Amino acid sequence: MADSFTTRTINVTTGSTETVYDLTAACGSFLREVAPGRDGLLNVFTPHATAGLAVIETGAGSDHDLLAALHQLLPADDRWQHRHGSPGHGRDHVLPAIVPPHATLPVIGGALELGTWQSVVLVDTNRDNPRRQVRLSFLG
Repeated sequence: MADSFTTRTINVTTGSTETVYDLTAACGSFLREVAPGRDGLLNVFTPHATAGLAVIETGAGSDHDLLAALHQLLPADDRWQHRHGSPGHGRDHVLPAIVPPHATLPVIGGALELGTWQSVVLVDTNRDNPRRQVRLSFLG
């Protein structure tokens, strides 16, 4: 059985454009504070119906490629039945079915056990809501 559970909500401002926002540093900072030298799991969750979380490479174009792929898969046009907000906003409500609002990651020795090029990111295609919350929870 785990020795402890610690959770914290962080606020993220994503702006008025579609964004892949890197959370890796925030996750690392949280773990250094609450789990120094410990093993366990980090759960990352965003309580929004129009955002998701992914583990991808950033900075080499993959973040832009992800947004481009989502544009092809979920075009921002008038095909969506969910029609409030900016044009094509209905697709933002479909996003979490493809890019889930949660990720659970291994923590070894108090640090995220990510691959060399992996980052934890918030994927936000909703231009109508620039303020997001992300809950970080360590179980270990």
